[in-house]
Amino acid sequence: MTTAMTAGYPPAGVRRMVTASVMAATVMNSLDSTIANVALPHIQGSVSASADEITWVLTSYIVAAAICTPLTGWLAGRFGRRRLMLWSIVGFTIASGLCGMATNLTEIVGFRLLQGVFGAALVPMSQAILLDINPPERHGPAMSVWSMGAVLGPIVGPALGGWLTDNLTWRWVFFINLPIGALAFAGLSLFLRESPQRAQTRLDLFGFAMLGLAVGSLQLMLDRGQTKDWFSATEIVVEAMLALLLAYLFVVHILTARRPFIDLALFANRNFTLGSIFGFFLGVLVFSVLALLPPMLEGLMHYPVVLTGLVTAPRGVGSLIAMMLAGRLIKRVDARLLILIGFILSAWSMYRMSAFSLGMDESLMIWSGFIQGLGTGMIFVPLSTITFATLDPRFRNEGAAMFTLIRNIGSAIGISVLQAMTVRNTATVHARLVEGVRPDNPVLAWTAPGLDFHAPDQVARINAAITNQAAMVGYIDAFWALFLVTLLAIPLLLFLRGPRRSRDGDDLHLHMD
Repeated sequence: MTTAMTAGYPPAGVRRMVTASVMAATVMNSLDSTIANVALPHIQGSVSASADEITWVLTSYIVAAAICTPLTGWLAGRFGRRRLMLWSIVGFTIASGLCGMATNLTEIVGFRLLQGVFGAALVPMSQAILLDINPPERHGPAMSVWSMGAVLGPIVGPALGGWLTDNLTWRWVFFINLPIGALAFAGLSLFLRESPQRAQTRLDLFGFAMLGLAVGSLQLMLDRGQTKDWFSATEIVVEAMLALLLAYLFVVHILTARRPFIDLALFANRNFTLGSIFGFFLGVLVFSVLALLPPMLEGLMHYPVVLTGLVTAPRGVGSLIAMMLAGRLIKRVDARLLILIGFILSAWSMYRMSAFSLGMDESLMIWSGFIQGLGTGMIFVPLSTITFATLDPRFRNEGAAMFTLIRNIGSAIGISVLQAMTVRNTATVHARLVEGVRPDNPVLAWTAPGLDFHAPDQVARINAAITNQAAMVGYIDAFWALFLVTLLAIPLLLFLRGPRRSRDGDDLHLHMD
């Protein structure tokens, strides 16, 4: 690397320390999106909450983070990225400690809200920081490191949360953030320099309020829809109408306001817009599967929590391998080709998952997860790089915030749609299978001789078997749907611009439009 290439950037040693500190903050935040899920039954018993009430432990965090994520770009521009990161780490760490010490449901939900508010800036700002401290030719490896924290946290979270809950208490699901937060704060305090601030930048309060409330209403609808039977509940209808109305007001406002909350020039960049759309699909693919597998393994296959974590761990190993490989290849191979390979691997993994059955062993689960991890890693690194490759650096704060927000919306919609599809398909298949359970069916007489329809225990056993088979068909249908979504996303690659190489060397240069 030449001196000209590194001019204006921190020395290599400082970059490594900043990267380590930023990644600690990223992992801390991304872990919390899934680590508390497996501890919910223990938390429910500890605070004496109902099944419906305890879901607010997850919903409060997700909704608060969704509302505050769009604001992080403006905050970083107005007060400085370093100051925003430090305050976010302090607030998130303190809120984590308070969650671990909570004695009732009201306290833990309130502290989870604080976690979401302070954690909203950590992932997008960590991406912007790594792009800023590295010269363009090192953006690929930098995004490789960032992707590991952003993606591996949710993948590792359930296994780590299960281990902490089983061996210590559910409170350590939150206490684990304390040393990580302290290290991240110390590293950024010492090594990260402040970014330029915008003088006298006025917040478009109406635009932020409309976007934040629209996203919050959408997130509430998606999180609570399944438990409330979707649009048969007044709450869900109200939340859906609010989301649509507020989104409409936001779009009208940014198209007509003199200085809107989001600069429309951000979406004039083709790579950023298409990269954000790919990010939406990536959120659907990664997080929907993570939400479907634990209940399938624990509910249908009767896996204990620790074993569930072990058989899903190869997905994280695959992601780690692919991200390290993609970080090196992106200097030599067109990023669009890497993304294509990633989508093909993801489609292959979904195809293999469609062969799941109640009689399968762990090998099919392990290998399909490993392949999906390879695909995810092969997509995430070049996608994070090419999305910002032609974007003006002055848009990085807002761009990182919107990129994260759109990916999170994709994951929320994907999880809710796939879970609803699974439940409804399970009911449909169950009704279809039950039609054949009658005394005059010769197939039933052959497969279950001596079945007494007047014996409640025998009827209950055969109904349980039918329910399990129907549920497995419901999960298989969900994997087929994800397979089709993966294939539908591939043609969008034709519209992405690839980064160009310089004429005077082999290093990759990411030119602006």
